[in-house]
Amino acid sequence: MKLLEGKTAVITGASRGIGKAIAIVFAKHGCNIAFTDLAYDENAMNLERELTGMGVKAKAYASDASSFGKSEETINEILKDFPTIDVLVNNAGITKDNLLMRMTESDWDAVITINLKSVFNLTKAVQKTMIKQRSGSIINMSSVVGIAGNAGQANYSASKAGIIGFTKSIALELGSRNIRCNAIAPGFIETEMTHRLPEDAKQFWLKDIPSKRAGTPEEVANAALFLASGLSEYVTGQVLNVCGGMNT
Repeated sequence: MKLLEGKTAVITGASRGIGKAIAIVFAKHGCNIAFTDLAYDENAMNLERELTGMGVKAKAYASDASSFGKSEETINEILKDFPTIDVLVNNAGITKDNLLMRMTESDWDAVITINLKSVFNLTKAVQKTMIKQRSGSIINMSSVVGIAGNAGQANYSASKAGIIGFTKSIALELGSRNIRCNAIAPGFIETEMTHRLPEDAKQFWLKDIPSKRAGTPEEVANAALFLASGLSEYVTGQVLNVCGGMNT
């Protein structure tokens, strides 16, 4: 059974990691994919080719999700290529970790702008379409550190906590239009970002995870599939932790 047959999803920051995994899982379930990244590079071209080979329509767009104007332009471009936008996955994000005493203003601003403002930009850009069609699912990628905090990640934690507040507010605003808005809070997930961590840092995280392992991008993607599909029709304004129990 294909849970997203004939639907269209917009996924930001999808050329690698969790975003890429979401695009692939959605495509397996019959979803057409419009995805964005900063550049139309080899990663984007390869993913576009892979998704198209799965029998769905897929197109990559070079777009800066942190730019309000560019986000609006990109959504307008997507609507010329696809008949609807049924699902929005706000996945674009960066880290610039440091203790507060060493964190620069530019490090703070960059993380807040790319991680949090991008969610505002894309959600505002798609809401008119979703309101008109009286349906839609918005999925915002938060993090367990947006719930519990983490030393050395004040900027990242603040951006991810802001996403949770935004998610709950939009769920209240758009619920009567049959538009759902939920967040996913991944824990320690195996991605390029976590692979760059020193081994002692990885072990520090793993010792506090009841499941005693890192999660996979596919496991986060399966949570997104649930929130995008009709299986979660009565779920909105929620934060789904995908963390192996570390946030219990």
